[in-house]
Amino acid sequence: MGYLEPAPLLDTENPFEAMMTRFREASQILGLEEEVYNVLKSPAKQVIVSLPITMDDGTIKVFEGYRVIHSTILGPSKGGIRFDPHVSLDEVKALAAWMTWKCAVVDIPYGGAKGGVTCNPRQMSAGEIERLVRSYTTSMIDIFGPDKDIPAPDMGTGPREMAWLMDEYSRTQGMTVNAVVTGKPTVLGGSLGRTEATGRGVMVSALAAMEKLKINPYNATCAVQGFGNVGSWASLLLAERGLKVVSVSDISGAYYNENGIEIDKAVKYRDANKGSLEGFTGAGKISGDELLVLPVDVLVPAAKEDVITHHNAAKIQAKLIVEGANGPTSSKADKIIFEKGISVVPDILANAGGVTVSYFEWVQNRLGYKWTADRVNRRSDRIMKDAFTNVYKTSVEYKVSMRIAAYMVAIDKVAKTYKYRGGY
Repeated sequence: MGYLEPAPLLDTENPFEAMMTRFREASQILGLEEEVYNVLKSPAKQVIVSLPITMDDGTIKVFEGYRVIHSTILGPSKGGIRFDPHVSLDEVKALAAWMTWKCAVVDIPYGGAKGGVTCNPRQMSAGEIERLVRSYTTSMIDIFGPDKDIPAPDMGTGPREMAWLMDEYSRTQGMTVNAVVTGKPTVLGGSLGRTEATGRGVMVSALAAMEKLKINPYNATCAVQGFGNVGSWASLLLAERGLKVVSVSDISGAYYNENGIEIDKAVKYRDANKGSLEGFTGAGKISGDELLVLPVDVLVPAAKEDVITHHNAAKIQAKLIVEGANGPTSSKADKIIFEKGISVVPDILANAGGVTVSYFEWVQNRLGYKWTADRVNRRSDRIMKDAFTNVYKTSVEYKVSMRIAAYMVAIDKVAKTYKYRGGY
């Protein structure tokens, strides 16, 4: 093999390093050539912009915005835009690379990108956020495009922000361009089934893995960390398929009921209570750390990154972990979990239902034709099942974890395409 890069001395829990650790391991098993390795590890383009915005009180505040295009080898780059106080270039770089692997794993003709603005949307008015979105869009006018780079919502942004982005982009083009962004409101060309898509993909991957592990869903218990869009839809859809969801959590804490939580009631309560489960009476309160180590069959971390670390990995009792969030398991915890014999459906596979339906939204916009929710669900379920089968087969063949197998499937696809396109 042509290279052996020394392991960096940096903290591997840095998101970019965590991604690189797995990328390096999968590349070595594949025997990837050094040229291709170097091309794939470096982002193709990194853009940093300053965004001066007039705030409601008349002052001008300058925000920093990022867009990292990791790869366009498989097609136009695709990735969300994050509005969060902790957005940094390192985080955006890691998430952009994750998007490349995620699209490749589910066999979608997209490369990976990610964007972000360092701001706290919770402390901004709708008018301030709108001005920020429009300013960010104008700064990225040469980057975005339905054939170049297609943004989407992420932490701190949603359909409303995507509508503003589409409008601002369309103004500069002198015509309506729906396909420049996904995750739009349905009246503007958003796809049916998009809201529940990521949670639905988690459910499909969980059931596919349970079948391989011979866990009967009707006798199985489940804990879901995070009760936002992904966690609540995953809980709801898993409960519909017979699993008993005994614990869920959000910012207000974790809730446990050994007889199973009525998820539809929890969702109604959360929606009526400003998006929080605080005061929910259908379950007793436990700590967030306890939820992760409950004796359940299936654990779904669907909140933030690095919740399963080398500190708590040894205590985890679940037979199967299905990663609804991006990077919920640190690279140091991977080995501990693998050695314990716990199966993990990794983030780049388990939560790829979202980007799959985003792809369908783009296809519908390009065709100028709307699909039914049933068609969207049927097609995304099929893509998720095929991707799971492919990754599972690779993990068995090479005797590696499903995470490394998913990276291998993705890297192999991108590397082959790169060669066919005549990279060097």
